[in-house]
Amino acid sequence: MTWPVVAKHRSAQTSKTAIQLAFWLPWVALGVTMAAVVIGGTPSREIQLLPFAASVVLFGLPHGAVDHLTPPWARDEPPSWRWFGIVGGLYFVVGLAYGVVWFLAPLAAFVFFILLTWFHWGQGELYPLLRVANARHLGSRASRILTLVVRGSLPMVVPLVAFPGEYRWVAEQLIGLFATPEWGVFAVVFTPAGRTAVAAGLGVLFVFSLAVSYLHTPSRRSWSIDAGEVVFLSLFFLTVPPLLAVGIYFCFWHAMRHIVRLMLLDETAAARLAEGSMGGALGRFGWVAAPLTVVSLGVFVALGLTAPAFSADYSGVFALYLVGIAVMTAPHVVIVTWLDLEESIWTV
Repeated sequence: MTWPVVAKHRSAQTSKTAIQLAFWLPWVALGVTMAAVVIGGTPSREIQLLPFAASVVLFGLPHGAVDHLTPPWARDEPPSWRWFGIVGGLYFVVGLAYGVVWFLAPLAAFVFFILLTWFHWGQGELYPLLRVANARHLGSRASRILTLVVRGSLPMVVPLVAFPGEYRWVAEQLIGLFATPEWGVFAVVFTPAGRTAVAAGLGVLFVFSLAVSYLHTPSRRSWSIDAGEVVFLSLFFLTVPPLLAVGIYFCFWHAMRHIVRLMLLDETAAARLAEGSMGGALGRFGWVAAPLTVVSLGVFVALGLTAPAFSADYSGVFALYLVGIAVMTAPHVVIVTWLDLEESIWTV
């Protein structure tokens, strides 16, 4: 399988290494997880949460810890205090504002978190498809918007259809840090009728999106890759309980694909990809991400000290971690959206 990588370093070896990290590694990680659940059954919640614990250092949290380097890398500029100040200010203002919403209106904050992550994890699929897999079937803005919506819905909505009890448990843990959960009109999504409507809507959306791109593609090969991933991810999130599924997806799919994108921008990491050194490229990324990964732990400490109903058991720590991730995701999405525009992801 040889797909051209559109990046500063375009050697065949760079392409091969990027494909291994952005496609083969995620497929294997999710495939092994799904097989383990099918064969061995559903593990306990404590076991399912291990990928989230690992994500503190393994790809998940670190993948956003180089946002201050992303603009200079994208513009071939050296890192500077100016960019650090701009990105740091963005994180402070946007992150703090969203953090306040969790205290004042936790249900609204949770719903926004789902929608924001739906958008962000959908947008995160466009770069690897367009620039690594050379997805020529996504030749219009409409097809890219549909792809964003479909891909983001897979980890954010499909688990609701398959595991409503677990989905509701997660939501109640997050909201419960700040107030007693009261669902109001949103309770309908957990009912059989509500979930049936959601499943039907997703089915229509998936078929329509893939049909539109199929009818307008000059490349059946890239369409097959896209469609295959949609089917694979659908099976994954319908089979694997959401705590485990989303934790594995966060580390090995979403975060890894974003890390590959950043390594192709960073000259040092890109050179190591061109040498075929996956370990060297990931080591370089880990090195530059480490300082702000450590600093970001302060967000969780601050939340732990101020959240009214925080308890230091496994469910409380998990909820605190996800709220902290949510707070940092908001400014991170701004940076990634800027990068999409800078790299012409929406230009057709």
